Amino acid sequence: MARPPTAAAGAFQSTHEDLREFTSAEIEHTFRTNVFAMFYLCQAALDHLPPGSAIVNTASIEAYEPKAMLAAYAATKAAIVNFTKSFSEQAIKKGIRVNAVAPGPIWTPLIPATMPKESIKDFGKSTPMGRAGQPAELAPAYVFLASDESRFITGEVIGVTGGKPIS
Repeated sequence: MARPPTAAAGAFQSTHEDLREFTSAEIEHTFRTNVFAMFYLCQAALDHLPPGSAIVNTASIEAYEPKAMLAAYAATKAAIVNFTKSFSEQAIKKGIRVNAVAPGPIWTPLIPATMPKESIKDFGKSTPMGRAGQPAELAPAYVFLASDESRFITGEVIGVTGGKPIS
C-alpha cells in the first residue's frame, strides 16, 4: 500500500510497492526537490563562494542499496552522488571543494510520514549497530567536510550509516 508523499528538510520521498504506482508528477516532484534544487543552488553558489569554500550535499545509503519501494528517491540520491563527484572536478578549479554525506537510516520526519507502519518498528535494526541514527549524529560529518580540516578532500561521499558500507 502506498503512503502519501511527504517533503521534509529539503528532501522528498514516497513509497510504493509497485513501480507502476509512481505517477509522473510524483517522480518529477521528487527530482525537482532532491536534485534540481541542489543543482541550481550549486550553480548560484559558484558566483559567491571564495576559494577555500566547501559545498556539502546530502546523498543517502539509498544511492548504494536502493529499496524497491523507494525507487524514485533512491534514483535521486544516486544522481546526487554522481553530481557531487562530477561537479567537484569543476569547482576545485575555483578552489571550492564539493563532497557529500550519505546517511543511512536516520530518524527524521520523513520516516513516520512515508514508510509503511509495519516497517517503522524495525527501522534501522538492519545496521551493524542495530539501530537507526539520530540527526545530531550526522552533524560531525557535515562540520568536518565544511571545515578546513578536510581541505584535501573533494569529490567524496562519507557514509554515516551505522556501520553499513557504501560502495
